[in-house]
Amino acid sequence: MTEGNNMPENDAAAETPAGSEPAKEKRPVEEQDGEKEKTENKENGDSKVDIPEKSEGPGAKEEVEFVHPEGGWGWVVMLASMWCNGSVFGIQNAFGVMYISLLQEFGSPDDKDLKFRTSWVGSLSMGMIFFCSPIVSIFTDMLGCRIVAVGGAAVGLVGLLGSSFVTSLDLMYFTYGIVFSCGCSFAYQPSLVILGHYFKKRLGLVNGIVTAGSSAFTIAMPFVLSALLKNIGLYSTLRVLCILMLVLMLAGFTYKPLLPVKPKDSQTGSSHLKQIFNVNIWKSWGYRIWAFGIPAALYGYFVPYVHLMKHVEERFGKETNKEVLLMCIGITSGIGRLIFGIVADYINGVNKVFLQVASFFVIGLMSMMIPLCNVFGGLIAVCLLMGLFDGCFICIMAPIAFELVGAKDVSQAIGFLLGLMSVPMTVGPPIAGYLRDKMGYYDMAFYLAGVPPIIGGALLCLIPWVEAKHKRREKKEAVKGEQDADQKMMNHEKAQEVVQHKAGESVL
Repeated sequence: MTEGNNMPENDAAAETPAGSEPAKEKRPVEEQDGEKEKTENKENGDSKVDIPEKSEGPGAKEEVEFVHPEGGWGWVVMLASMWCNGSVFGIQNAFGVMYISLLQEFGSPDDKDLKFRTSWVGSLSMGMIFFCSPIVSIFTDMLGCRIVAVGGAAVGLVGLLGSSFVTSLDLMYFTYGIVFSCGCSFAYQPSLVILGHYFKKRLGLVNGIVTAGSSAFTIAMPFVLSALLKNIGLYSTLRVLCILMLVLMLAGFTYKPLLPVKPKDSQTGSSHLKQIFNVNIWKSWGYRIWAFGIPAALYGYFVPYVHLMKHVEERFGKETNKEVLLMCIGITSGIGRLIFGIVADYINGVNKVFLQVASFFVIGLMSMMIPLCNVFGGLIAVCLLMGLFDGCFICIMAPIAFELVGAKDVSQAIGFLLGLMSVPMTVGPPIAGYLRDKMGYYDMAFYLAGVPPIIGGALLCLIPWVEAKHKRREKKEAVKGEQDADQKMMNHEKAQEVVQHKAGESVL
């Protein structure tokens, strides 16, 4: 409590004679008013966070209401997060354009082994963004969103700038595939976590707008990169992209945290490790299924972004305007993120997972349709539909995490999920490149890329059933606990009556 609240009570206690009743009767009335206000706030949908405050009594703890602003400075944070998503994934999703330039820079495009090795640059970069996420989540909990985001953007800037000076593919693995992507990972995840500090009721909509940033960049980046690569070459293009990372570093300074920091325990050993590694998220069966079902669906997810450009050249010729396909994916992905972000706000609880199930089914089917398109217009239609449901899958990841584990544990919940996603995101495109080198065409690679999303989507269907079963069990335990408490109270009252009766008999 604050001193302003304590002083009137102390004065009243000083003026009232010892043993008088009014000073004792005042506190229950104030407590009832406080409980009434908390009940009204709870009905209005305001979130509540328990934080310990200094108090005169030992071990005292006061429950403080935390209300999400739902706007204000949050809109600035939303724009900064939008820039983060756009700059990070805009560059990653347009790697297919840079892939052709890398083939020309480090060898002949007809070298079969070179295709396989070069595809590892983009796959390693995308995979490391997700692989580092569990570590990023721990640093975010320890240092805060702002420090982690700014530091990550600075590392990404160094990696991208270093990539513009390397002269071998092996060094490109390190500068672009590891340093640049690790920096992007440290900059990206705080941009998702910080939104939960400012929004609750509009979280789905805000996530849709933020993730639409990568769609906007994905639309423009293929044309920008093609023009830059044609006019100034690969190395100068990488230096121009450093501007995006510089702006991203400045955007990270807007991440002002609002949620109270968890109290730190002075104990060491296992209790200290539990504070660093949040094991509570793994107690939820729904999260366990989600954390393994999503990676299972993503073994073929990144394949079109890497190999679609080369497939179009082989199928329709080098003069085909292949950048239009990535633009189509980017446009409909942005539209999907906005539409399904709004829709997610009207779907209760974990039932949001069914949106991801539908997304994976459509993405899997569209991947299998790519080799069947012998007309360029048909390929455009496939990319439009794929992009729409790609946006659906991406924009509701954070809202589902909040539903499964709650706001306090969401940082590491998202971090470990992204970490598990790193394996399929990394190995998928090289496997597709290997199949292309062995068979001489991409058809089988795209057919197989469509299978994992369908399997992963089927696994996600179990989450609502598991969560409903868990809630029923909790409800039964709560009812049983109330019954036990009532029984104990009745036994206590009977014991009191017996004691009073015996005391009355002794007096008589």
